[in-house]
Amino acid sequence: MNWNVELEIAHKLAQMRGWLEQERAGALRLRGVDWFAWATAGASGSACQTAECGCAEVLVTRDAAYILTDAAEAQRLRHEEVRGSWTWQVTPWMQPRMAELREHFVQHAAGGRPVLCDRPGLHERSLPVVLREERLPLLASEQVRYREVGRLAAAAASEALRAARPDWSEQELAGACARALWSRGLHAVYVLAAGAERFVRYRRAPPAASPLGERAVLALCAQRFGLCASLSRQRRFRPVHPARDGIGEADAAILALEAVALDACEVGHALSMVYHALDSAYAYAGQPDTVHEYRQGGIAGYRSPEVAAGAHTEITLKEGMALAFHPTLPDSMVEDTFLLSGGHLHNLTCDPDWPATSVQGRLRPLTLELP
Repeated sequence: MNWNVELEIAHKLAQMRGWLEQERAGALRLRGVDWFAWATAGASGSACQTAECGCAEVLVTRDAAYILTDAAEAQRLRHEEVRGSWTWQVTPWMQPRMAELREHFVQHAAGGRPVLCDRPGLHERSLPVVLREERLPLLASEQVRYREVGRLAAAAASEALRAARPDWSEQELAGACARALWSRGLHAVYVLAAGAERFVRYRRAPPAASPLGERAVLALCAQRFGLCASLSRQRRFRPVHPARDGIGEADAAILALEAVALDACEVGHALSMVYHALDSAYAYAGQPDTVHEYRQGGIAGYRSPEVAAGAHTEITLKEGMALAFHPTLPDSMVEDTFLLSGGHLHNLTCDPDWPATSVQGRLRPLTLELP
């Protein structure tokens, strides 16, 4: 199907109304910025990227679909963000009147039936887990948007690392990366930068004033259209002696470990199978406690992660899901965001200009070595 925004929104409205029938509810209220982006085919309901809930909400009943917002935000949202045939319910911006008016409107729209909500308040029911999981397989139109986000995020990371110098601080590298992301229209969910000294101690930590030294590790999560793309890249400022196949020993070790996890990412497998594959790979690499010490990633999408991989996450991997794992060893790490489609993993954050090697038929990034 050739999806456009109107078709995508219509499809999702039908899906949400099916949930109302299934749960015998009168209205579905979506407060979170993640759910707002999903329901509106990529619109942003918040100017603050760290906010869990934004300045706009979605309310769906059996016969209507509303955008709930306030007078301070309505004009911008109409002109720049939200597309589709929504009914706008705009209230004054000041508290407490706005909250009172909005709550009265929601309860009236529900017609005395329960209100389902992703972040439930008083007199609202939580959206069941089985319904929350229905948003994880991405539609074709969402996948197209995701590819754009991933491509731009990878280019931003490459730009920042190629410009870096060993006397830069970690904060300077993170700043250069944030600038590269924003210049491409991406929001920086997080940017982690580590130099030679701090990476060994912390692996994934906010950047500090410490100098990079002889190596730099950059990990980021970028967002646009509500979709989160994560990746990590490494650079050495002094060449190291390569292994026999031309790949440095650190790269060879981390990519071999990652390959075990990626090989387990098949439609029908439980997410816990990927976790246990990583656990076994760490043990084989002589790092048996790593999965207990560091988060490993999981299912990606409108949050990072949507579902974190763990020993008991029995959610089944499905066609159209996005996955991002970030295995790490004392001297290396790797991450990209993949789309599970057609029985294969498609790398959404691949930069064709970054040095890479083929591992199990997948192009994987190597450490960039420049003086």
